[in-house]
Amino acid sequence: MKTLIFIGLLAFSATIYAQNTEIKELPYHQIPDYPANYEAGSMVARMIDGLGYRFYWATEGLTEKDLAFRPSEKARNTLETIQHIYDLTVFIINIHQGLPAPPRNKNAPLAFQELRQKILFNLQKASQLMVGKNAQAFSKHPIIFKRGDKESKLPYWHMINGPIADAIYHTGQLVSFRRMSGNPMNPKVSVFMGKNRK
Repeated sequence: MKTLIFIGLLAFSATIYAQNTEIKELPYHQIPDYPANYEAGSMVARMIDGLGYRFYWATEGLTEKDLAFRPSEKARNTLETIQHIYDLTVFIINIHQGLPAPPRNKNAPLAFQELRQKILFNLQKASQLMVGKNAQAFSKHPIIFKRGDKESKLPYWHMINGPIADAIYHTGQLVSFRRMSGNPMNPKVSVFMGKNRK
């Protein structure tokens, strides 16, 4: 009996350790170092890095109760808001890779931890793709929409006031939602400095 209890505790400890290790390996526990230059791409990358840091801490330690929280009957709940942020990051990464904007996501929703992981890695990749791009490169980096045989293009400006700003906006909602559901964000988070206070 004692052996079974010991094995059970050992398995539980290993699971907790694996989860904690996985979380530490996710990007944006803190914002990366400054880019070397103030180029157009580096500025966009820094905006994305700021979003990554905010999102990391807005979603760190969310419970099932938090994920189900809905501020009003017609509003998205926290998990649905995270799903929307995921869709925005897929849009961002597609455009940064020179691909058309994806169609609206009709797939079954993903589990929270998978969504969180994918969002953070999408943002990291999108940021890395932007470093070193100069202003001229952005004129050759349009947002492409394809619907059947039709294709339309918009300048990159819409990326900044569109999906990037929208993802920042919704990340702010997550912070507000978790406060309302009784699980406020870590008070040591410093979005100004991009790393947590000690």
